[in-house]
Amino acid sequence: MKNIIACMRAQYPVSDESIRQLESQLTACRFPKRYRLIREHAYSKCAYFIEKGMTRSFWPVNGDEITTSFSTEGGLVFSMDELYYGKASEEVVETIEETEAYRIALTDLTRLWETDLGLCNWGRIIHQNEYRRLHRSHQERLTLPAKERYEAFRQQFPDVCRRANLSYIASYLGITLSTLSRLRAAE
Repeated sequence: MKNIIACMRAQYPVSDESIRQLESQLTACRFPKRYRLIREHAYSKCAYFIEKGMTRSFWPVNGDEITTSFSTEGGLVFSMDELYYGKASEEVVETIEETEAYRIALTDLTRLWETDLGLCNWGRIIHQNEYRRLHRSHQERLTLPAKERYEAFRQQFPDVCRRANLSYIASYLGITLSTLSRLRAAE
C-alpha cells in the first residue's frame, strides 16, 4: 500500500487511523494486462486502488474505444455511474499493464466517506481534482490545436506518455494516431 498511501497523503493529510480503517476493507488483487476491471453495461460493485500498474478508462462507441482517462500508481478507479447514480457502467476500465491493486466494495467505500472525516476530505479532494482534469481536457479539446493539446498532456501526464500505447493517447487527445506520430517525430 506504499504508493497508495503516499498518493493519498500528498492530496490530504489522512491519519494513520483512517488508513487502518481503509486497509481493513481492502482485498489485494493482481490483474494481467488488458483485464477489464469495470465492464460496460455491468455493475462491478467495487472500486480499485492501484498500487502498481496502469489502467485506462474508455467508452466503446460504434466499434471504437474513446479513451477518457488513465490511472497509475496511487490512483482510484470505479464506475461513476454506479457509485453516484446506481446505474450500470457506461465506461470500461481496463489494465494496460500487469496491475497490483486493492479492491473495496463501493458500499464500504461510501460508508468510510460518510463516517471518517479524513477519508471524506480526501475523497472530496480527489473528486475536485478529477473535475478539474475533466474540465481542462474538455476546454483543451475545444480550443487548442493538436500540437498544444499534446504538449499540455505531456506536461500533465509525463508518466503516461512513457507507458501508454500511442493509440490510447491519441484517442484521449481527440486526434488521429498519424497526427500524434508526426508530433512526436517533430520533438
